[in-house]
Amino acid sequence: MNLIHTKNAPEAIGPYSQAVKLGNLLFTSGQIALVPESMEIVKGGVREQTEQVLKNLEAVVQKAGTSKEEILKTTIFLKDMNDFSIVNEVYADFFQGHKPARSTVEVSRLPKNVLVEIECIANVK
Repeated sequence: MNLIHTKNAPEAIGPYSQAVKLGNLLFTSGQIALVPESMEIVKGGVREQTEQVLKNLEAVVQKAGTSKEEILKTTIFLKDMNDFSIVNEVYADFFQGHKPARSTVEVSRLPKNVLVEIECIANVK
């Protein structure tokens, strides 16, 4: 088991790793809209937060030696399911035709009161 850490994604804000690689699989922790350099939540609404979350997720995946095209499954946690269409639009732009399996759930609260959190499982060749 290899623990993955990159400065290009936010530092863990608790006792966990950014990701864990086991064999050909990568399991990321949930990423939120923290800007890695400042550890502050990106300014703006759910669109800007989703863009930052996906940047953070991609940085972790790349550090593990793979790419967003190798993401097999994502789980999206939303503060408000009414934001689903905006998140879905940003998500579709990010993946550009690649369609990992996905679950999306509404939750009552997320770390630092963000609007969206995303985790993934990816293949590492």
